[in-house]
Amino acid sequence: MFEIKNTVTVVEPTLSDSASSRDEGGSTNEATLSRELSPGVVSLLTLGSAVGTGLIIGSGTALARGGPISIFLAYLFTGSILAVVIFSLSEMAAFHPMDRGFSGYLTKYVDPAFGFAAGWNYFLKYAIVLSANLTAFGLVIGYWRPDINVAVWVTVLYANAFVVNFLAVRYFGKLEAFMTVAKLTILLLIFIVCLVITCGGGPDHTTIGFRYWRESGFLPYLVKGNTGKFLGWWACVIQSIFGFMGSEMIGIIYGETANPRKTIPKASRNVIIRICVFYIFGVFVLGLAVSPHNAKLVHAHSTDANASPFVIAISTSGIKVLPSFVNAFLLVFITSSAYTDIYICSRQLYGLAKDGAAPKIFLRLNKHKIPMVGCVVGSLLGFLAYMNTKKSAATVFGYITSTVSVFGILNWFYILVAYIHYDRVVKSHGVRLDEIPFRMPFQPYAAYIALFFVSVITFFNGYSAFILKFNYKLFITSYIGIFANVLLVLGYKLYYKTKWVKPEEITFEKKQMI
Repeated sequence: MFEIKNTVTVVEPTLSDSASSRDEGGSTNEATLSRELSPGVVSLLTLGSAVGTGLIIGSGTALARGGPISIFLAYLFTGSILAVVIFSLSEMAAFHPMDRGFSGYLTKYVDPAFGFAAGWNYFLKYAIVLSANLTAFGLVIGYWRPDINVAVWVTVLYANAFVVNFLAVRYFGKLEAFMTVAKLTILLLIFIVCLVITCGGGPDHTTIGFRYWRESGFLPYLVKGNTGKFLGWWACVIQSIFGFMGSEMIGIIYGETANPRKTIPKASRNVIIRICVFYIFGVFVLGLAVSPHNAKLVHAHSTDANASPFVIAISTSGIKVLPSFVNAFLLVFITSSAYTDIYICSRQLYGLAKDGAAPKIFLRLNKHKIPMVGCVVGSLLGFLAYMNTKKSAATVFGYITSTVSVFGILNWFYILVAYIHYDRVVKSHGVRLDEIPFRMPFQPYAAYIALFFVSVITFFNGYSAFILKFNYKLFITSYIGIFANVLLVLGYKLYYKTKWVKPEEITFEKKQMI
C-alpha cells in the first residue's frame, strides 16, 4: 500500500499540462480543508448518512403501490446497485484522496465538463432539499402545536443548522455521529417492535406471520394484471432509489478524513451493514407487520410520523404511546439532514472552486478551515421553505422539491462513469492491484452492470407520466434534471472547448502524504 511509518508514498495521478489547464483551478496555493474526522466518526457517518425519512416515511407509498414482496425485492435490487456505487467511489478516494467530492474525479479522469455538471448537480440537489427538510421540521412539530405557524419552526432549525456548520469539522463530525447513533437506535427499536407484533406480541395478540406476503405480495399499480404488478414493483424501485439517496455524501466526508487510505476502506464496508440491516431487513419487517391495503397507509399525509408505515403497524396493533415517541425522534432525522445539507453544499462549492468551475471566493476558509462563503451561499435556497406558509406558494414549492429526485440518481450515474474511466487509467499505466488500497471483487464489470441499471432507472423514473394519460407536470419534474445536466455539460464544453481526458495524458508521480 506504499506505507512507510507515518507517511504514505502514493502513486498519484496528475494530468499533463495540456490536459490540466482547468483541472487544478489554481488550487495549489490555496488553503485546504482539515482532515480531522476520526476513523470512528467516519464509520458512524457512513452508517447513518442516508438513513432518514425516505425509509421511515417514504417506504409506505411503495408498500401501498407494490406490496410487501415487491418492496423487498426492489430494495434488494437497488441496494446491490448502491453497494457498487459506494465501493467504486471508495476505491477512487482511497487510491487518490481528494477534497473536491466525486466531481473532482470526473474532472481528472473523464472531462472537466462532466466534473462541472456533476458538481453543480450535486450542489443543487442538497441546496433544494434543505428547504424540504426545514419545512418537514415545522410540520412535524405541528403534530403537537398546530396553532403555531410553520415559519417559526423553520426559522429555529434554519438558524441552528447555519451556526452548527461553522463549528470545526471535528466537532461537527462528533455531533453528527451522536445523531447517527440516535437514528440507528430508534430504527432498531422500531424493527424489534414490528417483529414482536408480527409474532403476536401486540396488545391484540394477533399472529400475522407471512399473511400479507401470501395475500398481497405483488400488487398491480395503474393497470391490472401482470403488467400492473410489474409497474407496482417498478414503483417500489423508484421509491427505494430515492430512499437510498444521500449515501454518496460519504464522498464529501472522505475529503476531511484522517489517514484516508486506511480509514476509507474500513468505513466503506459499513455500507453493506447499512443496506442489509437498516434497509432490506427494515422493509422485510415492514411487509410482515402492516397490510398494504391498510386505510391509514393509503391515505396518510407524508409529513409526520402518522405517515410512517412502521408507526401505522404499531398503532394498528393497539399500542398507543409510540406515535408521539417516534415523531420526536423523527425531528432528529430531519435535523441531521438539514445539518448535512449545508455541509455538503459548502464543500461542494469549495471543490468546484478548486476545479475552476466556481468563483475563487468559495475557496476562502475561516480559522477552523470551514468554507465560510460556501456555507452562506449553500444555505440561501433554504428560504424556499417559507413558500409553504401560503397555500399557492406551497404548490410551487412541491414542484420544485420533486425535481430533487432526478438530481439524486444522476449522482450515482456520474460516480460510475468516473470509476470506469479511472479503471481504464490505472490499467493503462500498469498499476498493480496491491497498489490499490481497496477494491471490490468483479470490478470493473460490476460498475458496467450498475451503470446500465442506473441509466434505465434514470430514463424511466417518470414512467407514470405516460400511463393512462400524459401528465405534463409530472413529466417536467421527472426529467428537468436530465435536461439541465445535458445543458451544463454541453455549455461548458462549448465555452471552454474541453476534450475527453485520454489515459496517456495522465502521468503518475510518487508523492509522500502524511
